[in-house]
Amino acid sequence: MCSLTPSAYFACYTIEKSAEDLDSNIETGISSSKAVEKRQTNGYNEFEVEEGDHPIVKFFKQFVENPLVLLLLCSAVISLIMGNQKDAFSVFLEYRSEKSLEALNKLVPHHCHLTRDGHLSTVSATELVPGDLVRFGVGDRVPADAVNLEIDESNLTGETKPRKKNIDVIPSETNYVESIQERKNIAFMGTLAETPKTPFQISMNDLGKKLSYLSGAIIAVIVTLGLIQGRQWLEMFTIGAVTLGLGVLRMAKKNAIIKKLPSVETLGSVNVICVDKTGKCTLTENVMTVTKIFTLDEENTFDLEHGLPPKTSIAMREVLKIGGICNNAHIDEDGKKFGQATDVALLDCLIKMNMEDEIMGYERVSEIPFNSDQKWMSVNCRRKNDDSSKEIIYLKGSIEVVLGKCTSYFVSETHKPPLDVPAKESVMRHVTAMSSLGLRVLAMASGSDNNKLTFVGCVAMYDPPRKVEKAIRDLIGGGVKIVMITGDSDQTALSIARKLGIPVNPSNHSNCLTGADIEAMSSEDLRSVIGSITVFARTAPKHKMAIIQAFQANGSIVAMTGDGVNDAPALKIADIGISMGKSGSDVSREAADIILVNDEFVTILDAVKEGKSIFYNIRNFLTFQLSTSIAALTLITMSTVSGLPNPLNAMQILWINILMDGPPAQSLGVEPVDENVMRQPPRKKNAPILTPALIMRVLTCAAIIVAGTLFTYITEMRDGIVTARDTTMTFTCFVLFDMFNALSCRSEKKSIFKLGLFSNRMFNLAVAFSLIGQLLVIYLPFFQAVFQTEALGLDDLFGLIVITSSVFWIDEFRKHYHNQKQEEEDYGTVAAMEMA
Repeated sequence: MCSLTPSAYFACYTIEKSAEDLDSNIETGISSSKAVEKRQTNGYNEFEVEEGDHPIVKFFKQFVENPLVLLLLCSAVISLIMGNQKDAFSVFLEYRSEKSLEALNKLVPHHCHLTRDGHLSTVSATELVPGDLVRFGVGDRVPADAVNLEIDESNLTGETKPRKKNIDVIPSETNYVESIQERKNIAFMGTLAETPKTPFQISMNDLGKKLSYLSGAIIAVIVTLGLIQGRQWLEMFTIGAVTLGLGVLRMAKKNAIIKKLPSVETLGSVNVICVDKTGKCTLTENVMTVTKIFTLDEENTFDLEHGLPPKTSIAMREVLKIGGICNNAHIDEDGKKFGQATDVALLDCLIKMNMEDEIMGYERVSEIPFNSDQKWMSVNCRRKNDDSSKEIIYLKGSIEVVLGKCTSYFVSETHKPPLDVPAKESVMRHVTAMSSLGLRVLAMASGSDNNKLTFVGCVAMYDPPRKVEKAIRDLIGGGVKIVMITGDSDQTALSIARKLGIPVNPSNHSNCLTGADIEAMSSEDLRSVIGSITVFARTAPKHKMAIIQAFQANGSIVAMTGDGVNDAPALKIADIGISMGKSGSDVSREAADIILVNDEFVTILDAVKEGKSIFYNIRNFLTFQLSTSIAALTLITMSTVSGLPNPLNAMQILWINILMDGPPAQSLGVEPVDENVMRQPPRKKNAPILTPALIMRVLTCAAIIVAGTLFTYITEMRDGIVTARDTTMTFTCFVLFDMFNALSCRSEKKSIFKLGLFSNRMFNLAVAFSLIGQLLVIYLPFFQAVFQTEALGLDDLFGLIVITSSVFWIDEFRKHYHNQKQEEEDYGTVAAMEMA
């Protein structure tokens, strides 16, 4: 029998027995001092992280699992023999990156609500100790093993449906329950699923493999030709292997970094962002206030925006009473609030009306929690200390659903007229008027039969929109469609959309679909109209999934925001799932790709900018690396084919490798975000990384570098004998070409003079240190012996600068020509629009 956890035994205990054994209290929890003692004894509430593969094992597994790294084995070994440990042990950098990811998980720690010393508080889940009294809400992560709730255990048991939990003792002759599935009174801590690779990561993996095979083939040709010409095989193998490292090892390293890039990169290609306005959202402040109350007894709407009404009817007080009883929020003695914003708003209003005592006299018997599909919540209550009192159902929810369950309306306890058609029409007129102001309306009802309830009234709540108009405008200007999805009515949704700057038709609802509309449509019908829709109202989780799938079927890359437990499926199927860091449920955070730590919509705009910048920076990096690699391979190939001695020795190639793979190359990846990046349209889903324009730029730069370097090499080697000066001039020429090429690769289209010569401080420092290193290689005797170089004169350096800067000036001319052509096209477009 396998070893059993404590939950196997506590499954057979009563609540009282469990509390006694754990030295706890089922009302007040444990004391703070006792918690400290238990933590000293039991430690923190966290798993012992299983150690990953040993670095040596990880090192050799890379060669088996990745053909690209396997192809580099010879290069790494030779580099190590020649004293360049940097290349040989580069694979260990990935191990370090994975360790960093473990630390990143701590940026969004899991919290829980617990009662200690009789007070409710929120603490880190790692602070829990045995015996703590934990309070759960819908969507909360289970922070430790617990009792009495319904949870999703699919990752643990394989069952797709949430398991119903109870507090009943499980009888067992052995005094323990071995099977996890049978422990129905125990809740288990959640687990995480593996995240799939993004399309960009997959394409980069494919590109890396293709480049490795191509480079390997070219090196094989070089080595073969050299051997046919009678050159020493060790010389050719050394040059070939080291050059292979020059052309491919950098790609392997960059690929490893790309594998670790967050999904924010994919945001750069997102062209539809579906923002869930229901619940805790990025579009509104999520600070609700009850501003209006409507009852049918006087067919009047009480306005609370400017203070309390001078008098209150019985029905109005009944509305607030139901709002307080059918409520899971809590406000402690210090005024700290726990719970959903709508529940907190109802409690706030109740306190303002001095009605707290009216709800204290009831005890809850059972509850049916709110569900996005049913759109209502109810509790069964009876009066405290009165065994003869009957259970009463108190219900709150959307107006349409609540009215459908009601047959009468409330005037007083003794007067409940029938809820006929004229009465319902009166209710809907007032609801429509309140919804058109952007207010969320909740209806209240009570009774003894869930399908024959008494309509009591409505409350309207205001959740102020956040100042996100500019962010929305910038996203739309960048080719991103903003879609608002909400459970509110269509009138409320459209009103809020207009305030936020989301495009809607002011004269009709042509930009809005409801959940009922979606259900009445086929998938094809939804696909055909979804391009013109910007607001979805009265939606449930299944509708969100249908919306995302319709956009995706039309070729869009969709980001979806969400905070609730029911948003998890939609967050999963979206190309990018975005959850709230502060207010989102644990379930939504686990399902998401990106977590907004500050819950701010503006952060999405920043992420999209960063995503686009990452993509363009990677393209700039690729341009630099490919042009330099092609130039190096071509230089050696042409020299070999022409029967010329190798222009660079192995150590010089390794030095070039260090420079190109080092600071100058890496600094291209941190080029500051260009403010004009949002003017670029989102990258298409299947758009290739290497576009024809990029390939042409790469080949042009490579051709200039090869031509200039060969010119220098042949000019210096006039007597047919290769001297240290000849290789030094050639070597330095190639390095300076690299520096000027890196400078021009900082931007694909923008002139360096407009970009700012000193705007990327890291790049400037990288180039400065690289040039200092090159001077040391040329002028220090020790390095002269290692690299087989000799000192050059100032006139030599000046001449090399003139030659090597050509790659920069030619690329500047290309950018100027492209920008001028673009301006002419833009001017023509504007002129045509003005004429039209």
